[in-house]
Amino acid sequence: MFREMRRVKCALKFETAEKILREGEFGVLALSGDDGYNYAVPLNYAFADNKIYFHSALTGHKLDAIKNNDKVSFCVVARHEVIAEEFTSYYASAIAFGKIRIAEEVEKLHALELLADKYSPNVDKNLRDRELARVNAVKIMILEIEHLTGKAARELIRDGKIS
Repeated sequence: MFREMRRVKCALKFETAEKILREGEFGVLALSGDDGYNYAVPLNYAFADNKIYFHSALTGHKLDAIKNNDKVSFCVVARHEVIAEEFTSYYASAIAFGKIRIAEEVEKLHALELLADKYSPNVDKNLRDRELARVNAVKIMILEIEHLTGKAARELIRDGKIS
């Protein structure tokens, strides 16, 4: 169902691709947008239990796109360094493919806690609790990963800097 990577020597181990998802700062969600145009949007996210969690406004382009087609991909770039004298870049990235859905009410608080743990780990507990109480002010989207792949520059793999 999913294509095999063309440059298999650049493929990362599954565990490394998962690590990129766990540690990434943000990624780009790719959806089928309006009138046949793809729609790619950078988002903060949390990763746990083979799922990627996003928050969103209550309405908008992302939510409309999900209603029309729940198959998406999400890309996280862990490293990118231009090596001018070699006319290349050293990179490492992961792409998750799967189906995305709007979270049920009982899942929303868990997702917001994951996001708060990742992006606001040292915030005062009272401030955090006040923010989490706004659970009904956002939508939560959950990407259930069906396929995960990682890729890196062959030089990083060759030199043992990533596997």
